Amino acid sequence: MIPKEKRGWLDHPHRQKQFRVWFYLSLCVLLVFDLLTWWGMERHGHFAWESVPFFHAAYGFCGCVALIFIAKVLRWVVKRKEGYYD
Repeated sequence: MIPKEKRGWLDHPHRQKQFRVWFYLSLCVLLVFDLLTWWGMERHGHFAWESVPFFHAAYGFCGCVALIFIAKVLRWVVKRKEGYYD
């Protein structure tokens, strides 16, 4: 347990709940804004798959997941022994 004088801004449970509420509310506002711009604006992509709804979000998510797996494999390639820098 953290002493009261060392607590940070988000260590209090009430503020954590308040932060989550505002965070999810802002996500919902951004989602509504994105959906309104999706239907309200005409988009022209260079390729046919760019017109698929949420293509860019799915592409970005898959790219991030691929980066995580590449980093895990790369860790084994560049890993040094325990006392290498001693």
